[in-house]
Amino acid sequence: MLIISIKENESIDKALKRFKKKFEKTGVVKELRRRSAFEKPSIARRKEMIRAAYKQTTYGNINN
Repeated sequence: MLIISIKENESIDKALKRFKKKFEKTGVVKELRRRSAFEKPSIARRKEMIRAAYKQTTYGNINN
């Protein structure tokens, strides 16, 4: 649980901004997205290999 103490004469907007920063640093949303879009390790490796092959063909011949 995140606790944000509001200082005297501090606007709600500033407190909300601090809360959002703290929440973002915890990584809750990133972890939630990662878990909801789970893919098997074999499929992840296959995608990585396809991506690497594409990069090699696209950017591999720059020095020639």
